[in-house]
Amino acid sequence: MNTTELAWFKSSYSGTQGDSCVEVAVTEQAVHVRDSKDVTRPAFAVDREGWGRFVRYVAGE
Repeated sequence: MNTTELAWFKSSYSGTQGDSCVEVAVTEQAVHVRDSKDVTRPAFAVDREGWGRFVRYVAGE
């Protein structure tokens, strides 16, 4: 899937200064992640199960 076709969004926890932010786009197959400060750089994708494990880890669960 072309990354320009994805619906990207930033977390509500992202600062208003525009620094150190990532954007994600969720599809049925994967979660795509990119640097919101430089969207021309390549994004990466992880399967939804892997993303869930990552979120639980950073949440301390």
